[in-house]
Amino acid sequence: MVNEKQVLGIPYGTRDFLPTEAAGKRAIETKLAALFALWGYDEVVTPTIEYFDTLTMDSGRQLAPQLFKLFDKGGKTLALRHEMTTPIARVVASRLKDAPLPLKLSYISSVFRSEQSQMGRQCEFYQAGVELIGSASATADAEVLALAIQSLLRAGLKDFSVCLGQVEFVTGIMQQYRLDEQTQQTLKEALEQHDLVAYDATVASLDLAAAAKQNLRQLPVLSGGEETLQQAYASALGEQSRRALDNLSAIYHLLASYGLEKYVRFDLGLIRDFSYYTGMVFEVYTAGLGFPLAGGGRYDHMLSDFGCACPATGFALGIERVLLALERQGIGAPEPAKDVYIGYSAGQEAAAVNRATSLRSEGKVAELSLAPQTKAEAEASRHAKGYATLVYLE
Repeated sequence: MVNEKQVLGIPYGTRDFLPTEAAGKRAIETKLAALFALWGYDEVVTPTIEYFDTLTMDSGRQLAPQLFKLFDKGGKTLALRHEMTTPIARVVASRLKDAPLPLKLSYISSVFRSEQSQMGRQCEFYQAGVELIGSASATADAEVLALAIQSLLRAGLKDFSVCLGQVEFVTGIMQQYRLDEQTQQTLKEALEQHDLVAYDATVASLDLAAAAKQNLRQLPVLSGGEETLQQAYASALGEQSRRALDNLSAIYHLLASYGLEKYVRFDLGLIRDFSYYTGMVFEVYTAGLGFPLAGGGRYDHMLSDFGCACPATGFALGIERVLLALERQGIGAPEPAKDVYIGYSAGQEAAAVNRATSLRSEGKVAELSLAPQTKAEAEASRHAKGYATLVYLE
């Protein structure tokens, strides 16, 4: 017997987009695709399914629980892509290795992660983003960050802020006190998870001078405007962390050239995935949502895993998260135009088809009734379907 509840339901962590929702989603995707192209980014489309080993190049144990796995007829393990950077790195190393650098690539795709479903997070969700491959410059990082900001503005958001950090600053601070690898990893995991209690407990357990412990305790709260960089220089005793601050300063001043620096605040305890990112990192937040709308940064080591050593930087934004932010800000996603509903009396079918064809050739959105109607019935249909005007033939 068919389980009606299961047949009519959908898998955990997935969702249906009804017509109005789908139209809003498509409108944002169309705007973003046009913006990426305007900045010189070429779209790539990769398979939804990749080899498991491709997606877990050097972090298989950590990623495996998040992946939806399946097997092909030959017994090879496959997985649904969990993000887009790794598949694009594969494409660059295999299909675009002779292309002129820098490569500027964009995507709008669905990705899949097996995790607890909650507001702003699904097992299947949609991302748009770019990867800039082949440049290690602050100019490249600033361009990616500027494009992320412009993407959110183009989507219609007005109220958001970008938290900007640098992985090498955090690493440099920890290494100047000669912390061992395990301690650094424990501290970085606490920072990545925003677990200040665990972070403070680890710092307290260290055999360091009081001043050194105080500097480490300051890491998670080093945030604010440009003055934060000057404050951070006082605690950065090593060359590595000072270079990281110089890098952030260069990126910030380039953003000022774009006229976008007002959206940025420094968060020097921000580190994201410390095994993945190697330099600048950022996350975008808006009031009322406890998760980032977008994030990205520099990842100079990933392409080396594919045998194609090359610096890279990029970002991804969550389409559903942007839609939710628009709703919370009372803006609403763009709605498609519905221009004309065409009704007709019996015998006017051919004339109605001709009118619909003519209107569509002019770029009007025109729906043709599929059966004769009275004018009152046609008007009721126009109103119910949300069309601006009625054309009635009799």
